[in-house]
Amino acid sequence: MARSPLKQLAWLRRARRVLLSGPQALAFMPAMALAAFWIGGEAWLLIVALGVPLIHAITANDAEDAPAPAPADAPLPEESMHALNRALEAAMAGAARTGRSTGCIMLAVDDLPDLLDRHGQGATETIMLSLTARLASSLREGDSVVRLPGGEFGIAIAPMRHLDLESAIQIAGRLQLSVEEPLSLDATTVYLSCSVGFCLASRNPGTGSSDLLDAARAALTDAQRNGPSAIRAFTDRMRSARHVQGLLADEAAKALESGQIIPWFQPQISTDTGQITGFEALSRWQHPERGLISPNEFLPVLEQSGQLERLGEIMLYRALAALRSWDAAGFNIPRVGVNFANEELHNPKLLDKIRWELDRFDLPPSRLAVEVLETVVAAAPDDTVSRNINGLAKLGCVIDLDDFGTGHASISSIRRFAVARIKIDRSFVMKVDRDPEQQRIVNAILTMADRLDLDTLAEGVETLGEHAMLAQLGCGHVQGFGIARPMPFDQTADWIRNYNAKLQQAPAIGRSAG
Repeated sequence: MARSPLKQLAWLRRARRVLLSGPQALAFMPAMALAAFWIGGEAWLLIVALGVPLIHAITANDAEDAPAPAPADAPLPEESMHALNRALEAAMAGAARTGRSTGCIMLAVDDLPDLLDRHGQGATETIMLSLTARLASSLREGDSVVRLPGGEFGIAIAPMRHLDLESAIQIAGRLQLSVEEPLSLDATTVYLSCSVGFCLASRNPGTGSSDLLDAARAALTDAQRNGPSAIRAFTDRMRSARHVQGLLADEAAKALESGQIIPWFQPQISTDTGQITGFEALSRWQHPERGLISPNEFLPVLEQSGQLERLGEIMLYRALAALRSWDAAGFNIPRVGVNFANEELHNPKLLDKIRWELDRFDLPPSRLAVEVLETVVAAAPDDTVSRNINGLAKLGCVIDLDDFGTGHASISSIRRFAVARIKIDRSFVMKVDRDPEQQRIVNAILTMADRLDLDTLAEGVETLGEHAMLAQLGCGHVQGFGIARPMPFDQTADWIRNYNAKLQQAPAIGRSAG
């Protein structure tokens, strides 16, 4: 039976895919051209040479014009949320039928934007797929893991005979451990951490699966405020917090002027002597009703409303005031570090403002560390930014390059901006005492810094082992939860006294003799 024209075209398309795509085409096409020359001479050779590309063009149009399908593993927001809601509905129905307990766990990878910047979308997708498999293997057979957009995962706990706060925390801890296991990615090792929030069905603020999911997400948000690597259970306090996001924009400006947004201080320690070498001022919003609000929530609001420069003024004033207070109390705190946003660095009068504030508190410029993100330096900023950074360095301020390793700053730009110290990003510090690859990366950074006569500080130090390894590798200073969490100013005096007292009793962690 003769083929119809449509069937003939379909047959040609199938033939093209078989013959003209993939590795086999490399061997087949030269053989076909040679055979045509043997059979029909130059005329047949020309027909084959011109005809095959023509067939390819005709039959390829449909494939080339069709939109490329989305990656099968990339979650679509609506579909993934529906899947999680269905799993929660099934778990809640099963629990009601059997008299057992269930709950919802929400998990989010910490610092996902940094992961995307460092490794790209494709590698991050591979990492997320690996995490999905890990999480599933850490749970029981009936539990459901649903990957959500934005580096989040939702987990519906299958009905359990006994599920209380303690057992839920144990499950959350087990999930955290599975995420924190090293991940191999091509020729490198990736370390991650995650924040976890959960709500038991017995504490569900509503009656349906969507209420349970909202409660677990509220707990996750609270964990992220206290992260990284925090775990939080849903409480009644979080119930109202879920409904006030829209109020932030209206309240932020008032909060700045009413003293709700203030610096908290995190100490920095010398690895040679163990002495306190400074504090970093970090903005915190102590809301009268919501409690402590994460900078991840209010900083974007301030940026959108053009209030970041005003925040910088408040942070600088209070940081210098803290320095004077420590001096008056007899504490030896060499300097305080203040983060400077892009908006501040674009202000042509910034240098005059800093000089005036230092004069007001009668402090030498060397006691102020100006912290600038590496991404600002790497982006080749305009003349105003360059003039301000170099002007502050000439004034005598210490220029700290923050989050080093994430912004791809060149050595020439480091020298051009008179950087005095680089702050090694937390992602390179995690597990540095256990992972030889992390040690090699940090060692390379420290070697470069030594050759350029730069001081170094490691951020995000969480364990004594990381502290000790960084000291042995030659890092000058350390900062992180393993030393102290950020604290309000009124708690710093007691912390300084207690730390100095312990320092007199314990041997300092020093660098290796080599």
